Amino acid sequence: MATGLTLITVLAWGYTIYLAYDMEMMGREMAMMPMMRPWSAGDFVLMYVMWAVMMVAMMVPSAAPMVLIFASVYRKRREQGGAFVSTGVFLAGYLVVWSAFSLAAVLSQYVLQRAALVSPMMETTAPWLGAALLVAAGAFQFMPLKEACLAKCRTPVGFIMTEWREGSRGAFVMGLRHGAYCTGCCWALMALLFVGGVMNLLWVAFLAVFVLVEKVLPAGGLLGKTGGVIMIAWGAWMVGQSWV
Repeated sequence: MATGLTLITVLAWGYTIYLAYDMEMMGREMAMMPMMRPWSAGDFVLMYVMWAVMMVAMMVPSAAPMVLIFASVYRKRREQGGAFVSTGVFLAGYLVVWSAFSLAAVLSQYVLQRAALVSPMMETTAPWLGAALLVAAGAFQFMPLKEACLAKCRTPVGFIMTEWREGSRGAFVMGLRHGAYCTGCCWALMALLFVGGVMNLLWVAFLAVFVLVEKVLPAGGLLGKTGGVIMIAWGAWMVGQSWV
């Protein structure tokens, strides 16, 4: 299963890198076209695929501990002659939630681009918007909802014990619930993609690593709060710069 997760992640990152490179090669003049006119159905599909694949690249690594424990439970059950459910069913449920988030992100991008608040490279052009996103994401790091969702993500064994459901349908529901906790934990961080640029690979990679460390490492909680302070300070600095 670890090999499969690695392959999924590598393919998703490969496609994300390809899109970023392709967008750079098109140049800003061509990249502005969807912004200068209403999007076609094809524009929506392309942007949705971009967001969905990028979410897979960013979020699957941090979900790997949960997925591997789920796989381990069913592998032991199969060895003992019990019923077997593919881990892919659980992963599918998880990714359905992030696919829904991707749709919300695409709609947000469309609205922001039509309002000229996002550049062709999909980064904020209004300092106040970037500052607001940073302060909101930083403040969310200290909120009870963040703590509750992060606790579920940081304790895969606890999730298995409290959220277990039998059968394929149960596995899919477990995936949905874990995806919901994960989205509840990370949605504000994903909104920061608009601050550094959705197609800025270094920024995308940084956020992915931040999410991974926050969820997996013992000091992840401290890192998250430290990051929250930095985000708020960065947002305040942006506001100050806009007044200079």
